[in-house]
Amino acid sequence: MRAINRYILKQLAVVTVFVAVGLTSAIWLTQSLRLIDYIVNRGLPASSFLSLVILLLPSFLGLVLPVAIFTAVLFVYHKLVLDSELVVMRSAGLSQLQLARPAILGGLIICLICYSISLYLLPLSFREFKDLQHRIRNDYSIVLLQEGVFNTVADGITVYVRERNSDGELQGILVHDNRAPNVLTTMMAERGALVTSDEGPRVVMVNGNRQELDRKTRRLSLLYFDSYTVELSNLDNTLIGRWREPKERFLHELMYPTSEHSDQRFKNALIAEGHHRLAGPLYVLSFVLLAMACLLSGEFNRRGQNRRLIIAILCVALLEGLALGLQDLASRYASLRPVIYAGPILPMAIALYVLLRRPSRKRAADEAEAIATA
Repeated sequence: MRAINRYILKQLAVVTVFVAVGLTSAIWLTQSLRLIDYIVNRGLPASSFLSLVILLLPSFLGLVLPVAIFTAVLFVYHKLVLDSELVVMRSAGLSQLQLARPAILGGLIICLICYSISLYLLPLSFREFKDLQHRIRNDYSIVLLQEGVFNTVADGITVYVRERNSDGELQGILVHDNRAPNVLTTMMAERGALVTSDEGPRVVMVNGNRQELDRKTRRLSLLYFDSYTVELSNLDNTLIGRWREPKERFLHELMYPTSEHSDQRFKNALIAEGHHRLAGPLYVLSFVLLAMACLLSGEFNRRGQNRRLIIAILCVALLEGLALGLQDLASRYASLRPVIYAGPILPMAIALYVLLRRPSRKRAADEAEAIATA
């Protein structure tokens, strides 16, 4: 029995790794293309780009691993059926649950990995990602300004650059400052440059004007200048005090929100995310058990189990949609939080019931005939 378990588990491991690497690479590539513009067109250092891409990896793995183990179970056990190996194992006296044991063991391993990602690696990496993204927006404001686009570099600060020369000089600069409650400030210049100083990035503007509009008196003041400097440092200096998104928080921060206004406002969503972190990895076992229930139950068919494969895939797709719906409902209604756990547990119970049933006489006869003619 141990040899059979090792044999099936080895195949499951190979296929799982292959599928996980393939899916992760595909998703990773698509996400990297969204960030590569920073390094190609705006001069972001390659080290910062690589850091951003690597920090996204745990969030991809949390999505890919359940699909990978589910795909591996379907592929390996369907292959065992086509090669009549599964029929021989049954004739040796192995029950459905014993046949499913390697898949369940593989599912438990992936489930533990998903728990480590969900409870520790995901919030840790995503928090670092958001912090690095914030630092890039502040420290590399010079490279994040797009030509011909109104760039919001901070709340209330908008910068427009008509053109940027190869030497870094900016042409046609407009800076609009809407932070002051009673004053609107707009600065325009023919040319200028973005430079980095000890105090942070700043815009040096040449040959322009500064306009201020008093909101109360509606009076406009105009100042012409030959040279003017606008500080961009600390425009959005909220790295320490900024509100952490749910994906950035560890479990205790989600389950016990602080008394801050933002936390209390999104309290239900934070707690729902915490319960989802605890229930989410259980879907791995649900996927595996559903695949086993679909492939190991029912009558034997020499032509394969295409219909059962389709049923298993549809069940998992439905379960994925149900998980998203339950989390959304739980974020709105606190009384529905326990339903998050029902999503993975109920299908597991049904699948186990199917696996524990004794095979019908007709299926046993079909398998005996298959062995005799093999």
